[in-house]
Amino acid sequence: MLYVVAWPVLSEADDTALRRLRAQYHPGEAELVGPHFTLVFGAPPEREVALRTAIEQIRQRPFWFVLDRVVRFDRPPPAKVSCLYAVPADGAAELNVLYETLNPSGGDEAFEPHITLGLFQRAAEAEQVARIVERRHLPMHGRVEEIGLVRRVSGGLETVTRTRLSG
Repeated sequence: MLYVVAWPVLSEADDTALRRLRAQYHPGEAELVGPHFTLVFGAPPEREVALRTAIEQIRQRPFWFVLDRVVRFDRPPPAKVSCLYAVPADGAAELNVLYETLNPSGGDEAFEPHITLGLFQRAAEAEQVARIVERRHLPMHGRVEEIGLVRRVSGGLETVTRTRLSG
């Protein structure tokens, strides 16, 4: 499977906080990839050439974003999992443009730019962590300067290509 991600540039304190939260509450993914915005979710390998081409043709400047709130999303059964993620106010429009450029036919679900913080078996635990994160860590300011195409390989992720934004 292929993914396109935007890697945020964050202050050392914010980067450390996000990495610690992800390591504690989303350890499976945190071991594979650091904080990121996913722009293409699980594309089949046959889309690699098209995604490489689309990434090379992006003419968007680097941009600032502000993570200013935490959202809890409860997945319906049979998953019974609560997802917790941080969403940007500033920068969301630019992330949406990137998403629409890379997914011209749209996706199965509405896109909301976010950085996943964790997965929880109980909604109450997710809500408690959300309150702590909002109180202690938000807002977080960062910049998106680079996007990349990554491939899931046995035991991890492999970066296929990285591209700096320039407009």
